[in-house]
Amino acid sequence: MEASENSVKLYYNTEVEKLQMPEYGRNVLKMVEQLKDIPDRAKRSEQAAAVVRVMESLNPQVHQQENFAQKLWDHLFIIAGYDLDVDSPYPKPHPDVVNSRPDPIPLNTKPIRARHYGRNIESILDLIASEPEGETKTAMIRSLAIYMRQQYLIWNKDTVADATIFQDIERLSGGRVKVPEGIELSKISADASFSRPGMNLNFGGNKGGKFNRNFRGKKGKK
Repeated sequence: MEASENSVKLYYNTEVEKLQMPEYGRNVLKMVEQLKDIPDRAKRSEQAAAVVRVMESLNPQVHQQENFAQKLWDHLFIIAGYDLDVDSPYPKPHPDVVNSRPDPIPLNTKPIRARHYGRNIESILDLIASEPEGETKTAMIRSLAIYMRQQYLIWNKDTVADATIFQDIERLSGGRVKVPEGIELSKISADASFSRPGMNLNFGGNKGGKFNRNFRGKKGKK
């Protein structure tokens, strides 16, 4: 069947220009294109400010951004393809700056020698190794040993001797940190429990129910 002369042609999004700022919709794009046809610059700038107000009402979450008013004007120029000659209260954005990609974040690919202690332990050991001998360094070593013992019990679920922690400190530091003789760690309380991050779940406040998973470590003393 041939379409009648009075039939309406349907347009699909795949057949029209891609929106640079989809959150404002195609009607705003049409408004911006019409701005370019206004010959008088003062009138064109006045209407541009009106379009910005429409954009603000369509995208209220922009208020959560810092300098949201400037963001709206930036969006106006982006929608216009940076081809809009109006008086803006803010500097016009440059496409090279808007479309530039952020610098990649460098990743630390150095393998972790003891995963149950974490990567930061090695940085702490570097700091302690640079500390001069004395009471401060001894206190730092003792505090680190207590923390490492806690991490050990979280992931290994067993008791651990202080000597094992001291040996790990010297091993992971490459011998740069020596644990002073006679250093003692505080005893582990009989009520102490150690659970892995994210493994202590309580669904819907159902305490003690079948969905309450409270993974506790074994209690132990030195």
